[in-house]
Amino acid sequence: MSQSTKRATGGWWKKLLAVAVVAAVAFWVGSYLTRPVAQVVAASRTKAVRTVLGTVAVKSEYDLDLKSEVGGRVKTSDLEVGRKVFKGDVLVTIDSGDIDLEIERITSDLAAAQRKVEIGSTLRAEEDNQKDALAILERQLKAGAISQTDFDKAKRLYQQVVQRRELDEVNLKNSLATLENNLRAKQREKAKMTIVAPSDAVVTAVLARVGDLIGPNAPIASLISITRTIEARLSEDNFAAVKVGQRATVRFLTFGNEQYPATVSKRLPSADPTTQRYGVYLEVELPEGREVMPGLTGEVSIIVAERPNAVTVPRRSMVGDYVYVAAGLGRVELRKVEKGYESLNYVEVLKGVEAGDLVIVEQQDRFHSGDRVRTKVLEN
Repeated sequence: MSQSTKRATGGWWKKLLAVAVVAAVAFWVGSYLTRPVAQVVAASRTKAVRTVLGTVAVKSEYDLDLKSEVGGRVKTSDLEVGRKVFKGDVLVTIDSGDIDLEIERITSDLAAAQRKVEIGSTLRAEEDNQKDALAILERQLKAGAISQTDFDKAKRLYQQVVQRRELDEVNLKNSLATLENNLRAKQREKAKMTIVAPSDAVVTAVLARVGDLIGPNAPIASLISITRTIEARLSEDNFAAVKVGQRATVRFLTFGNEQYPATVSKRLPSADPTTQRYGVYLEVELPEGREVMPGLTGEVSIIVAERPNAVTVPRRSMVGDYVYVAAGLGRVELRKVEKGYESLNYVEVLKGVEAGDLVIVEQQDRFHSGDRVRTKVLEN
């Protein structure tokens, strides 16, 4: 074979090889581009936590009916549905005209009674006269001018006057004390005619208006406390592991996926008789301006145990006890895992997945073991 023929044959093989390489690359690229995209998250080594889950409900600390202890006609009212009131605010006054007249009369009688006590009994002059007469009789007795019997009779008369004077003064003081008590009672009754907010609250209903005649203990308005309690309800199994001071995460359905840090502040001593679920109170750290109203519901995850330097995967990657892993060359592997601590969003993996493995977190039902996929890595 000539040299030129050899060169022609070698060039042909090189071209054929180049075409084959290009075709192979094109086939691989085409095959790669037609693979489904798997959204994955890298398993990470971090702190694993064990949490217990429960439901959350926001309640007002209390509801109450605002009442007047005394009856009368409503003179003024600052009640309005939806108004926020603060402890000590004057909300309603009852007409006190009649009781003002009673207080004026008692005050006048009290002044007279005080003057009588200062002056003393009208029998004091008679007592002094009897005392002087008895002194004279005592001298006459010593001189033998009168008998012992006459002197003793005069002495008994004097003692009777003393007793009557003392009793009269006791009665005067009792009358003064009675009037003082009556005045305090009327002043207290008048004070009850000014009805103030017992604490910070919101008016939810107004039941009496200016001019209305109300009876004692009649409801005037309904109030709901501004202070909120956030109560979590847990199953009996989960409740046993919960202690005051443990950290938690709360999510309210109204606010979507927003999560707020919280702390267990109180454990309730008994279960709800209807649901047989136990309750705990939570102190939730809400951002400024965020207000939770009674009736809001949500879910809570309470941290009851922690383990550092653990391999964790997103909870949404789990399919029962299995995960789909995008392994070498993009081949899908279905792996059974041994789970450790579980939290609201993450699961500790004791066996089956290593840190750095890419686990599929979305639409796992699209994939099967052995499938080849492209991967889109999401932030953990």
